[in-house]
Amino acid sequence: MLMHKDLQDGRWSKMSLVEQMANIGSEVIRALNWKKKGNDKYAQDSNFRALELFDLTLSGKFSGPALKEIARSRELWLDFFSGENQYNQTASMWENYFFALTYAAQNSKKA
Repeated sequence: MLMHKDLQDGRWSKMSLVEQMANIGSEVIRALNWKKKGNDKYAQDSNFRALELFDLTLSGKFSGPALKEIARSRELWLDFFSGENQYNQTASMWENYFFALTYAAQNSKKA
């Protein structure tokens, strides 16, 4: 079941990579916040939305190093959120990663 049906109409593909990653970050941050609050259902819902956005991005126009970054980010996110966290990640690492992308996306719109 698609949760972001409105993005498949082409609006998502018109966004830059940094804008797409910042939007993915919004869902990741929501998942982290709900997990901290102990609401596993809402955290999982946000996780599914983040994964859907990762997949939309992976199926899009990007290639080469950008594609590797997206795929690796998705893999690491799954390992952290619902896997064994074999890379010893923390919530603050994810927050910092996506806050930097959000900052870059906001600044790219001002330019």
